[in-house]
Amino acid sequence: MTKFPSLKQLHYLVTLYETRHFGEAAKQCFVSQSTLSSGIQNLEDLIGSQLIERDNKTLVFSAIGEDVVSRSREILARSQDLMELTQVSESPMQGKLRVGCIPTIAPFLLCDLVQAVNQRFPELDLLLREDTTANLLMALKSGEMDVLILALPVEIGGMQSRIVGKDSFKMVLNSAQAQGIPVPIHYSDLPDESVFLLEREHCLTDHAVSACQLTSTEKINPFTATSLHTLVQMVANGLGTTFIPQMAINHGLIENLDLVVMEPPGREAYREIGLVWRPTSSRKPTFEALADLVETLL
Repeated sequence: MTKFPSLKQLHYLVTLYETRHFGEAAKQCFVSQSTLSSGIQNLEDLIGSQLIERDNKTLVFSAIGEDVVSRSREILARSQDLMELTQVSESPMQGKLRVGCIPTIAPFLLCDLVQAVNQRFPELDLLLREDTTANLLMALKSGEMDVLILALPVEIGGMQSRIVGKDSFKMVLNSAQAQGIPVPIHYSDLPDESVFLLEREHCLTDHAVSACQLTSTEKINPFTATSLHTLVQMVANGLGTTFIPQMAINHGLIENLDLVVMEPPGREAYREIGLVWRPTSSRKPTFEALADLVETLL
């Protein structure tokens, strides 16, 4: 008879991978360190391969160990979806819902979303996390998140998605700088290294550059910011220009700053806002209802 790993063993392994420390992993799993170590050793014996290289100071996951961790995350996520099946079918808008959102959307949407959920679905408890697209997708795949609010298009690796709205891009310039630039704007009229963008970890940079048809790389400043707030402060001080989503402008990001809003060159520039979830999740009715609500807020 074939023996299979237990979910508990897989949970031990994934937690150890995330913490890289036996003591901390045991603490998070609410077991003793010896219990956790024994569970992982039994898992290695069952699989017939070394998953972790250990010494007194460090631990390193083997190539097979990395693969087993990835597959374990998927199994744990699907097991969680299975356990939620009955509960969700009876009460789709009740209980905890872990929602991830990227930093270029979260400050301008989540407060309104929480208020709307509290009014319309008072028994639904949103647990919010703000992070980059890559980190959120990894958390969704592993079962740490239930649903994400992302800017699309982006590679979502087989996940399901639903577009809920469009968010236009605008160019913002210091008013003094704007006076010397003819309208409509052409990138050739801008000084070299005068366009400021976010760090590449933020998908808004790729979306803005693509949607706004910025192909002149010499116009891009090598400095990158970590937030939209930093970008608008740099532009307000006359250092250059940047692209800002309309939803950020609507929520007062450039309020009381000496800035002028202009249309980017070329065709209409925008990003799409969408909800993303695991196709195996039993909570699709919850996600669809949440998507309907987000649509009313965009």
